[in-house]
Amino acid sequence: MTHLKRALAIAAVTGASAAALMAAAPGASATASRVAYNGACGSGYTVVNSTEVGDKGTAYLTYSSGTGKNCLVAIRNVAGEPVPMTIYLSRSDTEIHDIHDSGNYRSYAGPIYMGARGTCVDWWGWIDGVRFEKAETNCG
Repeated sequence: MTHLKRALAIAAVTGASAAALMAAAPGASATASRVAYNGACGSGYTVVNSTEVGDKGTAYLTYSSGTGKNCLVAIRNVAGEPVPMTIYLSRSDTEIHDIHDSGNYRSYAGPIYMGARGTCVDWWGWIDGVRFEKAETNCG
């Protein structure tokens, strides 16, 4: 099992456990900490996937059918003093991972864009040390 697949398997189990705990708590909402997509990718982009980044924020993958491009942005739950944030976006059919944004940001990292019509994408990064990772998603 590759490092990436092992990390995804662990994340899936951890996410399922967290969802079960949230469902068991009266009045709990699995999306209570999720921030809304901020439209940073521009008009014509629709959210096609997202993932919470611990209690730090949410990463959103968007797509424009008009341009055939994906866009990635990571948004903090609470804007404030700048924290280290990094996001990467790549086509799953290549080893090159050169589309990224990294720095100390008050509210969000990105947007970053990649043409990916007809192929899967990998996207990952972190907000203030909390990592997220998705592989071979949104194929087609």
